[in-house]
Amino acid sequence: MSLVEQIEQLKLEVASTQLNSADEVEAFRVKYLGRKGILNDLFEAFKAIPNEEKKAVGAVMNGLKTSVQEKIDEGSLQFKSNKGDVEVPDFTRPYGEWSHGSRHPLQLVREEILSIFERMGFSVEDGPEIEDDWHVFSGLNFSPEHPARDMQDTFFVEGQPDTVLRTHTSSVQVRVMETTKPPIRIVMPGRVYRNEAISSRAHCQFHQIEGLYIDEGVSFADMKQVLQMFTEAFFGKAKIRLRPSYFPFTEPSAEMDVYWGLETPADHRITKGTGWLEIMGCGMVDPNVLAASGIDSEKYSGFAFGMGIERIAMLRYGVDDLRHFFENDMRFLSQFKKTI
Repeated sequence: MSLVEQIEQLKLEVASTQLNSADEVEAFRVKYLGRKGILNDLFEAFKAIPNEEKKAVGAVMNGLKTSVQEKIDEGSLQFKSNKGDVEVPDFTRPYGEWSHGSRHPLQLVREEILSIFERMGFSVEDGPEIEDDWHVFSGLNFSPEHPARDMQDTFFVEGQPDTVLRTHTSSVQVRVMETTKPPIRIVMPGRVYRNEAISSRAHCQFHQIEGLYIDEGVSFADMKQVLQMFTEAFFGKAKIRLRPSYFPFTEPSAEMDVYWGLETPADHRITKGTGWLEIMGCGMVDPNVLAASGIDSEKYSGFAFGMGIERIAMLRYGVDDLRHFFENDMRFLSQFKKTI
């Protein structure tokens, strides 16, 4: 009797077999599919047949295996039901409907800020978080002895003294200015890193959004108008002020405050009784920065600004501790479900 004839005869036996209990189902499974079962013996015999016959014989063998498995599945289902086996529910699963997730507040604020500036004609740019000294410091007019270069402020890559974790997204400004001809109108969101682990409230990772506008005839008044429009759109506050400040890459430089008001005890607390709240730094791009990136500072001028997303989110949602944004406490994060 050939191997094919043996298999066909076994298929008839399988089809005519009656399984009357769970024990018989198990015995049937062992007989055909066990380590010393019929199918295992057939596969050993299959190895010895000529290669030109294997395709046809293999198809018949697969048919037998399918018939055996179907018989086992049918019997298992029947006798499991007859024995009254009931699936035990998982009592550790949450009761009722599944809880929906929520967007992180920093993501919500980031997207809203970007949306406002995109409506003003700014495009979004991104850049690497591991940067070289030129794009983080030198290309932005930082002097060699500037304290920001110190190990207390900057994370340097071990063994590569000119490679750092960027301390601000201004590095993206340099990359864009090096490769793009004005006019340039961009906003740059991203993570930045500073070695500020000196208190229990400090964190080494922050999120920023910076902006840059370069064109012919751009003035300080243009910058003030753009920031005024942003403040009204995001905070609903119309009154701002610009205080003189210093940044290596802008001249003149300023800190922008918004008049928050003194209507509630919280207003007095967060503004320290002044009613004014600092929002961001800004200023006119220093001509040295333009020249370093190959832009004609005699023909073009521009302004830049930057803000911390965490600070803006704290004001938007009344969060009193920066650590809430990083601890992944579901009690905190679940409050933002309605803002999805």
